[in-house]
Amino acid sequence: MAGRVVRNLSAILNVGNNDRSTVKKKQNGRMKTKETCPVGLLKNSVVKVFFASRDYSRTRPWETHTERCSGSGFAISGKRILTNAHVVEVLNEHTSVHVKKRGSTIKYKAKVQKIAHECDLAILEIDSQEFWKGMNPLELGGIPPLKKAVFLLCLGYKLNTICSNAGNRIWITKGLVSSFETKKYLHSDTELLRIQIDATIKNGNSGGPVILENKVVGVAYEGSQIQRKPLSLNLCFLVVTGDEESDQQAVFCSLGLSYQSIKNAQIRNHFKMSSEMTGSLINKISLWSGAYGILKKNDIILAIDGVPILFMFDAVPFWENERISFYYLISMKKPGETSMIKVLRRGKEHEYNINLKPVKPHVRVQQYYKRPSYYIFGGFVFVPNHNLSESEEQHVIISEILEDDINQGYESFKDLQVEKVNKVKVKNLRHLFELIEENGTQNLSIDLEDDKVLVLNYESAKKADSIILKRHNITSAISNDLTRPSN
Repeated sequence: MAGRVVRNLSAILNVGNNDRSTVKKKQNGRMKTKETCPVGLLKNSVVKVFFASRDYSRTRPWETHTERCSGSGFAISGKRILTNAHVVEVLNEHTSVHVKKRGSTIKYKAKVQKIAHECDLAILEIDSQEFWKGMNPLELGGIPPLKKAVFLLCLGYKLNTICSNAGNRIWITKGLVSSFETKKYLHSDTELLRIQIDATIKNGNSGGPVILENKVVGVAYEGSQIQRKPLSLNLCFLVVTGDEESDQQAVFCSLGLSYQSIKNAQIRNHFKMSSEMTGSLINKISLWSGAYGILKKNDIILAIDGVPILFMFDAVPFWENERISFYYLISMKKPGETSMIKVLRRGKEHEYNINLKPVKPHVRVQQYYKRPSYYIFGGFVFVPNHNLSESEEQHVIISEILEDDINQGYESFKDLQVEKVNKVKVKNLRHLFELIEENGTQNLSIDLEDDKVLVLNYESAKKADSIILKRHNITSAISNDLTRPSN
């Protein structure tokens, strides 16, 4: 699958409490283990990634604040560096990314070639022949077996080490692969493959490679914001293609439907399932889904690409005796590919080739790609509510109240959701803007949640806004995206 960061597998490994039986106590200042510590082969592969940017405030979107982050990364084929997307997540005209080699004081300028927020991965390019001298690209492996020991490497921050290198140290920790599952990635809320291991990580080590037999089988992902917390470490397992297309964001596929297990005998009889049949009942199909108009509500998915859906957790067979959500089979395909879906409909079996669409980005992912929207009226700052899950309608809240005589007595309305303008239900921020601006000189009645109401005169509010904007050094009362025609 050319043109993707991930070809056929991507997963996060979730690390829980340390298994002390896998790590021997320190002897003579070093940890010892039966497994060979591969630092000699890998010391010129791991790098430190530094990120700085000016990010836009979500509550006061005309303002920016400095974002700084660092993590690990490692060299792969094609003179590229692989790291986590959240290490370089804010991409705008203020973004600066640099990479430092082990043993060097020089920070080399890097460019984000591709970023996949859904699986929290990014590929960097460094246009410097000096940087690549002596660098050793790592080979990418497959899924690590259960109960197999793997090594997590990072540059510059100490972990639970079993060995280390002098100078700018490469720190190594060891853990055992314990289980497989599909879970939502914290960075994007996208459900993808995760593999749990029993190791810990310190805040700041994201992006380091996880090694098995000198091959990369994962990428460290820090899932906890609490330093040294021995819970919620995530590792991202992947296979990267060698034929990348730049300026293309990697995406995953989805069937775009909701479903339920169908194990109860009475519901099985209702849908005319035979005793040997297993599957999942379709509840709803999204309008954007490739299955819309082909599959139907109350169809029962029996198999995907010939792989039967099992009773337990709507799962399909996975590694050895493991089971995993059937969505794994869909999510790892490339948009535009097809899947053969076998369904039971009114007691008869049917097979359909479904054209797969990219997973619809979650609200959180969409934030990474654009500046925040806002609209100021009467000193009230209206913005989309980014804390909500994605829905057909965009909820709007009052994120700030810029104090002025025009809004006295409304101070408690901060953070409330806007419901209606002059009795018309607000669909989204653009709709709110249009309802107010089309009002002209009349009084405006704005209904908020909890049955709160604010009333403003349009002309008075506009006059006050000119003073408020100047007072707060705000160049515009409206974000650029709202001034452009809607699609």
